[in-house]
Amino acid sequence: MASPFLESVRRVIRTLHYSIRTEQSYLYWIRKYILFHGKRHPEEMSVVEVGQFLSYLANERQVAAATQNQALNALNFLYTKVLDRPLGELQGVTRAKRPKRLPVILSRGEVDRLLKQLSGRYLLIAKLMYGSGLRLMEVLRLRIKDVDIHQHAIIVRAGKGDKDRITVLPDSLSSYIKNQTDRVRLLHQSDLDSGYGEVSLPYALARKYPSASYQAGWQYVFPSDNRSRDPLSGRVKRHHLHRSSVQNAIKNAVRAAAIEKPVSSHTLRHCFATHLLESGYDIRTVQELLGHKDVKTTQIYTHVLNRGGRGVRSPLDAR
Repeated sequence: MASPFLESVRRVIRTLHYSIRTEQSYLYWIRKYILFHGKRHPEEMSVVEVGQFLSYLANERQVAAATQNQALNALNFLYTKVLDRPLGELQGVTRAKRPKRLPVILSRGEVDRLLKQLSGRYLLIAKLMYGSGLRLMEVLRLRIKDVDIHQHAIIVRAGKGDKDRITVLPDSLSSYIKNQTDRVRLLHQSDLDSGYGEVSLPYALARKYPSASYQAGWQYVFPSDNRSRDPLSGRVKRHHLHRSSVQNAIKNAVRAAAIEKPVSSHTLRHCFATHLLESGYDIRTVQELLGHKDVKTTQIYTHVLNRGGRGVRSPLDAR
């Protein structure tokens, strides 16, 4: 059972309507911070102790830069939102280095081999990541109303950075998406007939339109097989498919396809961007479809447009 202090932090997080994943992450790092300092109360500590903890993560634990940033975000939240004591400038903190790595890219043939090892909803999910450039959680959080078959468009709501964007729905997937949403509507009607049928909504919408959570348009395109109790409201709802089941399906498909590259579900999004650039689409268009804030993030995919290393022809081949 969490301490009274951590429970008070949880209440603030829920008052601000952060996601359950953010809640779990923040509570984890705040607890680790308190334990690192011998269970001292955060009220007794400040920027110096935060710096010591972050340096420990980088030097002793050798965590990745993204992990250290997660811890920093949690502690910033603790001192700013809970204790009302914003942290000052962090000085003398060892920052974990973010390695510069190029994304793993599959050839078109490798993508085909991978997709042939998938079936059913996992195949459709993988095709949406590759064909629309969606992140895994963006696919799983799709609602029926956000897929426009007639306009061949997908509206991504509150994507990374809490931004909305529109991306392409491949023509070849239109009939499959329609079949999938038809199945979801039937499942939803069955839930309603059983006295359920509710789905989670963004907080503001849930307050403004309390009946919307029972409407078919708000149901997830890829719902979970089973209903479950929502950890925030305590009500029984049907959530979306869990990301781990998709990740496992893709991992098994990679193995079955005898692909030796380190492939993850996100690799399909990388392939979407790279193959569009190879086909001659301009980088600004690809940036908008991916939802990148800065075009520099998109430019990492241009490496595949160069032949060999930076477009250089080897002297061995020039002989």
